Amino acid sequence: MDITARKSSGHVLAYRDLYERGAVDAAFLWLLRSIVIDQPHYTTSDLAELEQRLDAQLDLLMSSLELGWDACEAALELQQPGEAFTATVVAMRSHDIEKIQKAIQSGLAGKQSIKGLISAFGWLPAEIAQPWAKRLLSGKDMNHKFLGVAACSVRRDDPGEVLTDILKREDCRQHLPLHARALRLVGELRRQDLMPALQMNIGSKNPTLSFWANWSSILLGQNVLVKNLQPFVLMPGPHQARAIQLAFRVLPVEQGREWISALAKDPANLRAVITATGVLGDPHAVNWLISRMADPLQARLAGEAFTLITGIDLERHKLSTPPSEQAVVPNDNADDNNVGLDEDENLPWPQADQIAALWRNHGQHFLVGRRYFLGKAITPEWLKNRLQESPQRQRHAAALELALIDSQSRLINTRERVAA
Repeated sequence: MDITARKSSGHVLAYRDLYERGAVDAAFLWLLRSIVIDQPHYTTSDLAELEQRLDAQLDLLMSSLELGWDACEAALELQQPGEAFTATVVAMRSHDIEKIQKAIQSGLAGKQSIKGLISAFGWLPAEIAQPWAKRLLSGKDMNHKFLGVAACSVRRDDPGEVLTDILKREDCRQHLPLHARALRLVGELRRQDLMPALQMNIGSKNPTLSFWANWSSILLGQNVLVKNLQPFVLMPGPHQARAIQLAFRVLPVEQGREWISALAKDPANLRAVITATGVLGDPHAVNWLISRMADPLQARLAGEAFTLITGIDLERHKLSTPPSEQAVVPNDNADDNNVGLDEDENLPWPQADQIAALWRNHGQHFLVGRRYFLGKAITPEWLKNRLQESPQRQRHAAALELALIDSQSRLINTRERVAA
């Protein structure tokens, strides 16, 4: 090999390393975003900054499609969601059918990778994502139909009669992930015309179908069906958290207290009890929440519930203590796969004594038996304000509260990208 050839080979190798690193960094940044999107301290401006960093890596991969795609394709073998997301975005932006088919096939093959595949459809611009979602929905493969419905779900796009057809067809209803996601989409889009399809599944023996049928029915204004969520509220499982978030926003306060008492009969449900108390929003329980702040295992969660009811920000009002030395935060190192978090990691540690003193002075401004959200009566104006100004976990709550007030507009997706 002559000198020129060796130099050329070295340059290609160096560039290849650059693109391989770009694929790793993009996958990691997606994974980091998938965690912080539900964190109590992340604001929309924080998300926008993280998304811009992710976009920069995706743009790098697109700057040389051959090298960028080679790096993405190799990473697909890991069958991880971040890698599936990155490969799908690059493939679909390339408009290369073979690359797109490869990314979709690989993404659908893994239980974890499919999350990134769906996320890519939410990330991409409408002119790219929507035609492919339509194509997937019109295909014969049930997994493709599921992906099409999931894409519509994250984008809040209405597939029209296609959704009606899916809920009518026996072969589609036999595909559990497709059927469940279709039932969920009915509620997200507020498709009142599909209430009969929900009614068919409200009493389903399959708990996943039953849950989503009831969940969507309540979002369509059928609040009487909240009673059907009680088994999901009381029993730990994959639907308990969502059931709590919806049920205690619909139940009358007195009945909500009764459900919380039933939930509290099992000591293992203590965290769920604290969460439900915050969602219910009744200041009657504030003193009990303050008492829970003495237990390190529940202190931060109790502090979050306290804020959700009263609107008193613990850090802003200097009612928090420095974090424990054992605290673990997600780092920014793409080589470190340990990005998991303690459930309460980014919640402040409350100073229970000072909080109790403050509540003694200000608690009389709250009426027992009335629901509050972040310290104020629940109105559309206040909820829209919180959607703009609050950190992520409170934004999720505000979107659901707003949907329950207005049964016509679509449920806002507070997990969608903000830096588009």
